[in-house]
This record gives sequence, structure tokens and C-alpha cells, in this order.
Amino acid sequence: MSIAKITEVISSSKVGIEDAVKQGVARASKTLNDIQGVWVEDIKCTVDGENIVEWRCTLKITFVLND
Repeated sequence: MSIAKITEVISSSKVGIEDAVKQGVARASKTLNDIQGVWVEDIKCTVDGENIVEWRCTLKITFVLND
């Protein structure tokens, strides 16, 4: 039997939502082993006038705990 845990991280990107998610998972994988999935809980962006400057994603990352 395995036990999973969820941790929440916030990541950002000037490129787009998909890039913010990829960067968040890549960074989390440096300290979390056996990542199983990610849930994009929230998406926000910062704007300057009419332009989107940065995308921010709140991610819930699921990983399996080591025995």
C-alpha cells in the first residue's frame, strides 16, 4: 500500500499558463520524489495597462511518500 501527499506551490511565468505549470512541477521535482499529478487550483495574472505581464498558477502537487 502506498500513501500520497499533496503540497501546494505557486509558480509564475512571463510566457503563459502552461509554462508556469511546467516550471512549478520542474522546481517541485527537485525536492519531491515520485510526483504523480498536479491540479491547477487557481490562475491569476498581473497586468500593466492592457498587457498581461506575468501568469501565476497555484498548483496542488500529488506525490507518493517513501517507505
